[in-house]
Amino acid sequence: MHIHILGICGTFMGGLAVIARQAGHRVTGCDAQIYPPMSTQLREQGIELIEGYGAEQVSLKPDLFVIGNVVSRGNPLMEAILDQGLPYISGPQWFGEQVFAGKWVLAVAGTHGKTTTSSMLTWILEDAGMQPGFLVGGVPANFGISARLGGTDFFVIEADEYDTAFFDKRSKFVHYRPRTAILNNLEYDHADIFPDLAAIQTQFHHLVRTIPGQGRILVNGEEESIAQVLERGCWSEVEQFGAGDWQATDIGGDDSFDVVFQGKPQGRVSLELTGSHNRMNALAAIAAARHVGVLPEQAIAALGRFRGVKRRMELRGEVRGIRLYDDFAHHPTAIQTTVAGLRKRVGGARILAVLEPRSNTMKLGVMKAQLHSSLEQADLVFGYGAASGKDALGWDLAETLAPLGKHATAFNDLGALVQAVAAAARPGDQILVMSNGGFGGVHQKILDALAAA
Repeated sequence: MHIHILGICGTFMGGLAVIARQAGHRVTGCDAQIYPPMSTQLREQGIELIEGYGAEQVSLKPDLFVIGNVVSRGNPLMEAILDQGLPYISGPQWFGEQVFAGKWVLAVAGTHGKTTTSSMLTWILEDAGMQPGFLVGGVPANFGISARLGGTDFFVIEADEYDTAFFDKRSKFVHYRPRTAILNNLEYDHADIFPDLAAIQTQFHHLVRTIPGQGRILVNGEEESIAQVLERGCWSEVEQFGAGDWQATDIGGDDSFDVVFQGKPQGRVSLELTGSHNRMNALAAIAAARHVGVLPEQAIAALGRFRGVKRRMELRGEVRGIRLYDDFAHHPTAIQTTVAGLRKRVGGARILAVLEPRSNTMKLGVMKAQLHSSLEQADLVFGYGAASGKDALGWDLAETLAPLGKHATAFNDLGALVQAVAAAARPGDQILVMSNGGFGGVHQKILDALAAA
């Protein structure tokens, strides 16, 4: 089958393209902007890429158009598809029908930690010889790729609550029909499509309704918002982590900890990753792996060999004793836990937080009141808000950061921010860059400025 993917350079759709190619399909695709690393990964798979959404692409005559959720009405190619009555489907529905039929799907859902937890779980299964397929929203260092079809019936997927497509406003994850599901946490997010937390909880309950009675749901036992979801009805086995069945005890100064299941010690985890959130991620992954037959002691040993995920506290470089990290954090809760995790790791060393609040929720200003408190453990804060364009903020970043006083500065010029960070940094400092986008390549620009100083 020939499929043509609209919005192919997004993480999810790019992963779909790779898996479709591995499954033997001819794959082509288009996007508004085509650039590395996704373009390189796709072309290496023999996938033809077209820049833009020109209506002339219908002349490719694919058997099926697969539509990403970046596509909306008014898109020239989409309008041509509709006008000509050509076959189309959303990416998540294609996955559900073409990839997941007959597979044991392990889905990882939650506001935070989806990528890290799904990467941990995938590695545990791989280390146990289970050759799982996977699609995650980052690049696990143990694999070097974000997606593959796999060699068995096990498939791990990062289960996003964002909507499916312009013609299907259900969350993506309702299409996956998992047998094992992790509900890691649940906060208000995606203010561009959800009016409140209750609306997101409704989507999570749609997911719960799709899990079979012989399936298992691993839930964060400390999250009241998830408990409220299950109170609406649950027809599957449930295990709790963090509180309840699975617990982390005897936490060491190096963030190692003992895993206890229903009161019985299972072993001690030593992770490269720091912070309480990563302990919860690890517990969830161990619990989910047990559901498919991996003993907890096997999972614990595998996590000792887990090398993390790109853009999750990834060390990008060190210049003159100054380390620069990159992290995907963009929600205030994620920002706070990320800074706290680095603080625990580096002790009294100065942390210079460099932040771009560019998610749709942040641009709408829904979470702006929480931003300054999420950065309180940083010594200096450098905030960036584009002056114009699609990533421009609709609110005053300087005013939002004002409670931090002289420790925080807002910029709308990227070059000025880079120079300010380079001028402020001194040996022993830890620079933490946080954004859910490319941030204009600021990571390398800061490293270059430090080297030139």
